[in-house]
Amino acid sequence: MAVKPLEDRVLVKPVESESKTASGIYLPESAKERPVRGKVVSVGPGKRLDNGKRAQLSVKVGDTVVYGKYAGTEVEIKGDKHLILKETELLGVIEG
Repeated sequence: MAVKPLEDRVLVKPVESESKTASGIYLPESAKERPVRGKVVSVGPGKRLDNGKRAQLSVKVGDTVVYGKYAGTEVEIKGDKHLILKETELLGVIEG
């Protein structure tokens, strides 16, 4: 099953944070924060402008992005959790 986002939406697979702190303490599942980083899996064609053309998205498949803690809609695809977000809900792209 493949999911193709519509308009200016982006499908993101969250990247889980480390289960161990820098000092070596392991965190239980209940203490972990919700992920705020993820890898772009699929992008929509872009929002349709007033002149009928589509606005190009500023992210592409494979980009690692940062988003708000409670942004987007969570969906499950093939047993994995993903998020569908509008491009405006993305806070930035991690480079390098």
